Amino acid sequence: MKTRKNMSKQTTFFLATVLAFATAACGTLFGAGIGAGSGAAIAAGTGHNPAKGALLGAGVGGAAGAIFDLTR
Repeated sequence: MKTRKNMSKQTTFFLATVLAFATAACGTLFGAGIGAGSGAAIAAGTGHNPAKGALLGAGVGGAAGAIFDLTR
């Protein structure tokens, strides 16, 4: 069972990762950062695992960012 301290560390790690990706100039990393943050927030809000939500969101956001980079 996870404690509040461990969950707080995970949340801090996810937020730092999202911030690092979002500040990058590359559209792929920017999309992945936004997707990871959104996925983690949605998963946590619906009672699911935020780590899995962040992974899925990063994948979708990264793909969207790459498509955006290719078309602009």
